[in-house]
Amino acid sequence: MKRLCWLSIPLVCFGFTAAVAIGRSQVVAQETPTTALSQTTCAPSALSRLMRHKVASGETLEGLAQQYNLIPSTLMGFNPALRSGKAPIGTEILVPPYNGIRVEVKPNQTWRDVAKTYKIRSDVLFEVNGCQAAPKVVFVPGVNWSPVATASTTALPANQVERLLSNYPLSSKPTRSSLLLGYGWGIQPLTGKVGFHSGIDLAASVGSPVLAVADGTVAFAGKQGAYGNLVVLNHAEGLQTRYAQLASLKVKVGQVVKRGQAIASVGTTGNPSAKEPHLHFEVRSRSGLGWVAANPEPYVFKDLVRPAQAQK
Repeated sequence: MKRLCWLSIPLVCFGFTAAVAIGRSQVVAQETPTTALSQTTCAPSALSRLMRHKVASGETLEGLAQQYNLIPSTLMGFNPALRSGKAPIGTEILVPPYNGIRVEVKPNQTWRDVAKTYKIRSDVLFEVNGCQAAPKVVFVPGVNWSPVATASTTALPANQVERLLSNYPLSSKPTRSSLLLGYGWGIQPLTGKVGFHSGIDLAASVGSPVLAVADGTVAFAGKQGAYGNLVVLNHAEGLQTRYAQLASLKVKVGQVVKRGQAIASVGTTGNPSAKEPHLHFEVRSRSGLGWVAANPEPYVFKDLVRPAQAQK
């Protein structure tokens, strides 16, 4: 069953946290990244640190991804030979230092345009790519490769997403203190490093029910790296929600679920980003850029004042 899930990778492209050792120079680069060249020394670009790996007998796409602390879709994006979901013996593959995609900068574009397109902070993109003033190819962290392409790469309007994702993912109602870790780039509390958190962590007791936020179909249900036990639901209008760090799972791949239905229970599996028990929850939309993560906070806390912990 797991192999079938990976063969259906156009429906499920996984991602979690991309850690980048930006360090002190991040503050310098936030407002005027191009001036940082004279004020700091950037680390080598991500693309200059690609490793090569020759696939040996018995190795699988999943196993290779876990070996290098990556997600399968990252390896598939860099290596067309892996896009069938299999890892042919003897194939030499490229392995990036962390999750993301490689993007060519068009003649009429700048790296700032690329940052805007992929909704990533320009200073982060600048430093991940070695502080190059005019790169021809850039590495974009925090975006998952997908073969799925659509006519539009823009996200759905917020009111449309709110209409579709209308249920809270836990049985208890949200409060200002529910948010342990917000969405986006920032200092990760357990590592002390700058990283991208692709969802939100909602405080919840272990064993409490996890609920589907909308009608949908189970695209994945099982163990997945840092996510631990994970359930992925595909919804209407190209939307997807992900529920991670789970204990027990109550659904299987292909099952149709209803809004408010219990799909799992809260656990502490995988590599949680917060010490307290919680549900890691993501909202993603399908586009020509792949399954792009969106900030779930406006939908989860739509009836409340934005939690102080999420302010950046």
